[in-house]
Amino acid sequence: MTFRRTATAMALLLGLADLGVGAAAATPSYAQLCGQYDSVHVANNRFVVQNDEWGDTIPQCVQPTDSGFTVVSGNHNLPTTNAPAAYPSIYAGCHYGNCSSGSGLPLQVSKFGNLRSSVNYTTTGGQWDAAYDIWLDTNPNPTGQNNGAEIMIWGAHTSGPRPFGGKVATANLAGATWDVWYGVQNNNGVSWNVISYARQQATNSLEVSVRDFTLDAANRGYVQRSWYLTSVQFGFEPWQGGPGLAVNSFSFTNN
Repeated sequence: MTFRRTATAMALLLGLADLGVGAAAATPSYAQLCGQYDSVHVANNRFVVQNDEWGDTIPQCVQPTDSGFTVVSGNHNLPTTNAPAAYPSIYAGCHYGNCSSGSGLPLQVSKFGNLRSSVNYTTTGGQWDAAYDIWLDTNPNPTGQNNGAEIMIWGAHTSGPRPFGGKVATANLAGATWDVWYGVQNNNGVSWNVISYARQQATNSLEVSVRDFTLDAANRGYVQRSWYLTSVQFGFEPWQGGPGLAVNSFSFTNN
């Protein structure tokens, strides 16, 4: 859960002349993101990778790829009773006016079709959570803090971190059982609902129906069907440590 989440590309050409099949396709290489809110469009602009170190001041860097990123530096040391240090992440959609291409977002909840996302990720020591962050707003094109809801889907976490707010229920979604947490967050006069689904059995890969989780939150009264989905993000909230956390693959489809 964050308040403010907001390179130079090079091509590497591998010659295959000896095999008689010509040259391989160029593989993009991206510069590390080390600025607090640095971001880069990847995968032909389909996704955005962001550093988003909103809660700490020590240097943090991430290495983007076309389908994810790796945290390469930034050994945080914050108590887990505080807010997390950052939310290095990859997303489809628009966040603080920074938009990917081809996602079909923003999209009103009442018009949802088959919205799905999958992710595979690597974890390491420290204190962290690995979570989707799904943002909704009353406006289809917010340029700042979303004012509707934030749905977090925790696939795994260490012993210290807990979702924001308090536990209100359990839910069966995506073939698993989840603890449901709820609270109201605010930032500079803007408030929004935070609904967190914490998976009872940790996993290093997720395949979720964004529609199912959003409608579950709506049925609980935390999301309005007139609101707009603006972005689907996945990343890590580190409190302690950070380097070695990685998203290996990420996808989002809107059919």
